[in-house]
Amino acid sequence: MSRPTNAEKHATIHAEALALFNRIQSAQQETRLQCLEDRRFYSIAGAQWEGPLGEQFDNRPRLEFNKVHLAVIRIINEYRNNRITVDFQTPDGSTDDEMADACDGLFRADEKYSTADEAYDNAFEEAVGGGFGAFRLCAKYENEDDDEDDRQRVHIEPIVDADSCVFFDLSAKRYDKADAKHCFVLTGTTPDAYKEEWGDDPATWPKEITRSEFDWCGSDFVYVAEFYKVEEVSDPVMIFRSMFDGSEKSHRKSELDADPAIQDVLTATGYRLAREKKSKRKKVHKYLMSGGKILEDCGYIAGSCIPIVPVYGKRWFVDGIERCMGHVRLAKDAQRLTNSLMSWLADMAGRFDIEKPILTPEQIAGHAQQWADDNISRYPYLLINPITDATGQQVASGPVGYTKAPTVPPAMAALAQLAEQGLSDLLGKQEAGEQMQSNISGKVVELVQNRLDMQVFIYMSNLAKSMKRCGEIWLSMMKDIAVEPDRKMKTIDKDGQVGAVVLNQPMFDAEKGEDYLENDLSQAMFEVDVDVGPSSSSRRSSTVRSLTALISITEDPQTKQALTLAAIANIEGEGLQDLRDWARASAVRAGVVKPTEEELQKMAEEQASQQPDPQAQLAGALTQQALADAEKKRADTVNALASADLKAAQAQKVAAETDGARVSSMIDAADAIQRVSTPPDQVMPMAPPTAMPTL
Repeated sequence: MSRPTNAEKHATIHAEALALFNRIQSAQQETRLQCLEDRRFYSIAGAQWEGPLGEQFDNRPRLEFNKVHLAVIRIINEYRNNRITVDFQTPDGSTDDEMADACDGLFRADEKYSTADEAYDNAFEEAVGGGFGAFRLCAKYENEDDDEDDRQRVHIEPIVDADSCVFFDLSAKRYDKADAKHCFVLTGTTPDAYKEEWGDDPATWPKEITRSEFDWCGSDFVYVAEFYKVEEVSDPVMIFRSMFDGSEKSHRKSELDADPAIQDVLTATGYRLAREKKSKRKKVHKYLMSGGKILEDCGYIAGSCIPIVPVYGKRWFVDGIERCMGHVRLAKDAQRLTNSLMSWLADMAGRFDIEKPILTPEQIAGHAQQWADDNISRYPYLLINPITDATGQQVASGPVGYTKAPTVPPAMAALAQLAEQGLSDLLGKQEAGEQMQSNISGKVVELVQNRLDMQVFIYMSNLAKSMKRCGEIWLSMMKDIAVEPDRKMKTIDKDGQVGAVVLNQPMFDAEKGEDYLENDLSQAMFEVDVDVGPSSSSRRSSTVRSLTALISITEDPQTKQALTLAAIANIEGEGLQDLRDWARASAVRAGVVKPTEEELQKMAEEQASQQPDPQAQLAGALTQQALADAEKKRADTVNALASADLKAAQAQKVAAETDGARVSSMIDAADAIQRVSTPPDQVMPMAPPTAMPTL
């Protein structure tokens, strides 16, 4: 049996994808249509009167008091003032990993380069307004004009009308759709643009697709579908063992096929293939499809994740079907009731602003045009015809009666009050947080603001989950595209300062005796976290206010100087960058701020090249002379004290010797007296005197 051709394979894949899309669209059609209706309700003028309600007010005023729009804008502004950033962290929790910091900087640089804020803002606004939004990540060449430059970076791009254009498979249950196996993204284009790019006529598409619930080809737009399919690809792990020390190294077969030099290096260094381990990897296959065929087989894309990030307003599963909604849906009825009541009152005020006379036909015959033009021409008087009585005599008579403006029923006033209260309960009392009243403590204002922020929290929390998924997809794609050796890429730190990092830089480990690549993203294993907080500008302003308050209560000069330098370094304004740089440099020299490697190197160079200051040299010499004089005086003092001690000791010795001589004389005298008074035979010999100790 012959193998199917590529055309036959593509036809089979197209049919399966179309059937799969029809099942997804059928299951989610009602929810997605409600999301689209909600977005139209708050954002398009006149959309609040779409449907049967608008038909009841044909040829009558249809006013809109769009309070829902203001509530949505407030949530959007709250998000834009509290951006969510991605933070890469090591699995072991260490905080000094330079590679994780490099990934943070690379991600911020890709965000700025691709204007990712537009994608985030669009997805968040669609999620808050309708309930569902999305954005995409894709790899693009850094320099598309250079055919020889194949370096790529990750771009983050918006997806508009995501509620009607993005569909994940029904088996995916996770919020971030990390468990999805399929995804469709529809892009609309004009028939002329479609013909110019793809060359065929969309009107010739086969009729079988009319069963689809989505109009793949319309009178104004032609839709092209991006079909992402997760496939498990066999990619064995080749394990090599060293003949010298028995150490092992492993590489995937796809890696060896892409770069045969790896195996040559292993062979040259004594490594031999020891065994092969079966393994499968997830890869994402991308197709471009029209309603009738596969337009392009894009092959496997970078990374192992579907590069579409969903953003939900509120999300839950009911009866096994995923459902979502935003901030608008529950407030639509209260908003419609307010619009209806106000429109009815405006209509009544316009129709019955004055009392109108009621006349008989014969009274106004011949003067009807004058009466009709009175509202415009403002005639000073109007004419009517006299009427005749039963006898045929003319009788002057005025109008039969006058119209009266209708009285507003009490139920109408009650409904207006209930509608206003309903909007406040559903949307929050926006005026409470926007109006600053006197004689209110800051604590009360903070409590009011926190109460309003609680309505925003669920949307910010859901967006944080989406941003976490964005970081995971970005890292997965970077592992596949940032493979060039010694590739220098731009980074941006938390304060917006531009830097650079060199990826895949060959290095040698002297301890292990082997080569390795520094900053190799393919080996990066990071966990992705998010940081929800004020924008950089808001944080700087808050920091300056706090530092200024501390300066006013600080007495220590050194502390006050450190706080002043920190405030200058964080101040915002046009043309203040040089002042901020000076403040940081001064803080580094004072030891207030920890210097970077570049700042340490610069300070070392400045110290090495700095000429000695004559005044400083003179001051140093004088200081050394003063120290020497002080040391000499100290030595003289020590010698004087030692001489005094010696003289005292000598004096004590002389005194001791004098006392000894006096005692010896007294003994001799006593001995002589004894000899004279005692007979010779009774004389006892005297013991010799004990010598006195000498000093």
